Amino acid sequence: MKLRTLGLATTFSLTLLGFATAPAAAAAGLPFEVKPVGTFKSPWAMAFLPNGNLLVTQKEGTMILFDPATGTRRTVSGTPAVSSKGQGALMDIVPAPDFAASKRLYFSYSEAGTGADSRLVLATATLDQAGGTLKDTKAIFRGQEASTGGHYSGRIGFSADGKHLFFTSGDRQLFDPAQDPKSTLGKVLRLNLDGTPAAGNPLAAKGFHAAVWSYGHRNLLGIAFDRQGRLWEMEMGPRHGDEINLIKPGLNYGWPKASNGSHYDGRDIPDHAPGDGFESPKVFWDPAISPGGLAYYDADLFPKWKNSLFITGLSGQSLDRIALDGENATKADHWDMGERIRAVRTGPDGALWLLEDGPRGRLLMLTPKR
Repeated sequence: MKLRTLGLATTFSLTLLGFATAPAAAAAGLPFEVKPVGTFKSPWAMAFLPNGNLLVTQKEGTMILFDPATGTRRTVSGTPAVSSKGQGALMDIVPAPDFAASKRLYFSYSEAGTGADSRLVLATATLDQAGGTLKDTKAIFRGQEASTGGHYSGRIGFSADGKHLFFTSGDRQLFDPAQDPKSTLGKVLRLNLDGTPAAGNPLAAKGFHAAVWSYGHRNLLGIAFDRQGRLWEMEMGPRHGDEINLIKPGLNYGWPKASNGSHYDGRDIPDHAPGDGFESPKVFWDPAISPGGLAYYDADLFPKWKNSLFITGLSGQSLDRIALDGENATKADHWDMGERIRAVRTGPDGALWLLEDGPRGRLLMLTPKR
């Protein structure tokens, strides 16, 4: 991994003093070194660029261009207005498959709608790293408006051939739209790179919105393809019942008719059961860990962890490893990180990178213990 300085006139170096000590939990018994690299204001997601720099999104709507090697950072100009009330945020960010040539980014955010309503937005922009700005920013998909302040989801993944984009649209805490064929809420969507519904989506002929790939979801906070091209999805359950799902075209994943959790007021929800007509999760948590992020790992730095999913826990203050074997998934490791963990990514050199949640959330680099 080549980490270079940004070479920007208006950058400043972070003082790394105070970051040298990992969380207390990380100091004992963890199978990796934990190196704090920087702090951010309520960070939400991150994306590595080909030169080793990072883009970090922050809840209130700012995007930071950051060099992990030197600590230099710059606030990227040109970001759209974000409604950050409740669970609203500048959310996911992923370079386009042809980023090296196009410099195009895909990102998601919540924006104000009519009155007190808000909606999820998927957008593209061209990144000018030298100028530290987004250019030609364009919203290519807007979700339905809702007056609730949560369950936007907004996670982005590209198919292996780079021709299609998969986008998660949460139920916005409205429950029933997840089962509504005409609604895009509570769904995994399959889109063309311009944000229009992709041809051949499995439910369009049955009267569903043309973008829908799968349905019956709650708050989908992670998607990732494995090496065989299988699409894995992670979502936060209600009161417990957090899930890992293997997403297949046209299937109904049950929410809100089936869940291995319960309503927050204690009312029961029928558990997933054979023959109920819904696709059951491959892994679930009870009690909940409140998952915040997901990454697929297949790098060489941690060879024993190849072909695994990594899941971050917010209330769980944790990092979990899920071992994959074909279409099967098994809980393999659970590590107490001592802080709420918002996001996880695999770095260019195979290190695992985490973002802590909160107003001084740290960026952590995980490498094998010596």
